[in-house]
Amino acid sequence: MADGTKAGAAVTPPAPARRRRRWTPVLFLLPALVLLGALVVYPIGYSVVRSVLDRTGESFVGVDNYVTLFTDDSIRTALTNNLIWVVLAPTVATALGLVFAVLTERVRWGTAFKLVVFMPMAISMLASGIIFRLVYEQDPDRGVANAAWVAVHDTFNESSAFPKAHPGPKSPLEKSEGGSFTTREPARAGEPVLLPLVGVAPDKMPEDAAPAAEAEADPGKVTGTAWQDFTRGGGGTPSVVDPKELGYPGIRVEAVKDGKVVAETRAGPDGTFTLPAEADGAQLRFPADNFREPYNGVDWLGPSLVTLSVISAYVWMWAGFAMVLIAAGLAGVPRELMEAARIDGANEWQVFRRITVPMLAPVLGVVLVTLMINVLKIFDLIVVIAPGSSRDDANVLAVQLYDSAFGDRDLGVASAIAVLLFLLVMPVMVTNVRRLRKEARR
Repeated sequence: MADGTKAGAAVTPPAPARRRRRWTPVLFLLPALVLLGALVVYPIGYSVVRSVLDRTGESFVGVDNYVTLFTDDSIRTALTNNLIWVVLAPTVATALGLVFAVLTERVRWGTAFKLVVFMPMAISMLASGIIFRLVYEQDPDRGVANAAWVAVHDTFNESSAFPKAHPGPKSPLEKSEGGSFTTREPARAGEPVLLPLVGVAPDKMPEDAAPAAEAEADPGKVTGTAWQDFTRGGGGTPSVVDPKELGYPGIRVEAVKDGKVVAETRAGPDGTFTLPAEADGAQLRFPADNFREPYNGVDWLGPSLVTLSVISAYVWMWAGFAMVLIAAGLAGVPRELMEAARIDGANEWQVFRRITVPMLAPVLGVVLVTLMINVLKIFDLIVVIAPGSSRDDANVLAVQLYDSAFGDRDLGVASAIAVLLFLLVMPVMVTNVRRLRKEARR
């Protein structure tokens, strides 16, 4: 060649060109680095410094704020609840996502099902919290969960028509064990017994209740009347059957001798009842099941269940996310392995446990780690769903951080909580990065 260089030899660029080439990526990355430093690095550093100062930020207190994290009752409750969240919520959401992903592969309407399950992801945490606050309402007429629960309960264990009934001031009945009411004196055959009760609102009486009537005497049997000893608008004589008063239809009456029930019956629409000769000399008793309170369902947002109820709302939202990612991973599982296992005699459970789950292990790990990071920062659902009476029982670190910073105005403790959250997230983040690098090397 004319210049004496060999063909194909590399030409070394001049030094200024090399320097420009080296600094060009830095210039492009500089805006992102500035934002990263301003929005991430600086706040983390400031939080660490602020966590060793007092609430005013003027005095150095060392690790006192961190000691508070493990001695304050509210913060310890938040730590315990965070542990429950980290263990339970990601596991249940991932398991449901796996089940949905596997089952929807086998049905023709699988795509529509996936769309329905994934749809809650399109709803904000705030809106989901409002939805589930209504779902968990204690009143069965408003809360869907209790409406369903009460319907099932009442199918097998119907509540009484007389939940508020009780004897009046001069009643021949007295309260006995278990919430029942028993006559003070034994009943005699041929002498009608009067068993007056009060306490049931007139508009709450059963529809088949008829005007009360005095029972006729029967020499060989014990008869009597159980009725509402109250006349609407006033009037009437206490412990005397008045035609304007209503009988207690269907109320159960027992005859008890020496602690044993020897006979029992139910009153008619007018409140009259008849017991056989065995009841002669026995005390009459209204058993407690006559006065069972109407079942109003479960206190979902009470102190004992509020955390699990909020976790259920979270799972409802994020099970679709897990399902979509797992379904994408499932599409890459070689079908030849499954078919070979079936040909060798493996049943569907064995194929799922020994082939599907191991092949999906990387995807399951990513989903699980992602959800664990997410639940460590949970805030919206708890603030919206948990009522004020149960807020402390549903407390988590993110909510406690907000309360300490803006409620108690203790920025030292709030910064310590923020640092603790950062330290809790770091191992999960490191595990996720290592997994991604290992996958990239493959």
